[in-house]
Amino acid sequence: MQEKIAQGVVIIDVRRQNEVDKYGIMPIAHKLTFFDNKDNYNAKKWLRSLSSLVKTKDTPFILVCVHANRTKIIGRFLDAKTDYRHIFELGGSINNGWISKGLSTAKALTKLKKPWWQF
Repeated sequence: MQEKIAQGVVIIDVRRQNEVDKYGIMPIAHKLTFFDNKDNYNAKKWLRSLSSLVKTKDTPFILVCVHANRTKIIGRFLDAKTDYRHIFELGGSINNGWISKGLSTAKALTKLKKPWWQF
């Protein structure tokens, strides 16, 4: 993975915001959520966003999620329905493939609706 990052491979984090809030995000990753909170998705919209990050069908990229389940689903979808040729996933996911190896994540500051002591 470190070698791929050094080569400039695009990292696509497909997790939902609550998962990013909990675990953080790899500093070099692009957040591009695929499934919403009800496991729905808009493939056309997501593919448009992906194409702005992955410029050619020959550009390698790595998918990241929490447990490596969604990356498998998305990878199979991309393999079957698109012409992308170099689709990878982070083995072990953000938890077992990154954080457990002592690699850092960045935590984004989220807006609190209001402090707990306000009514």
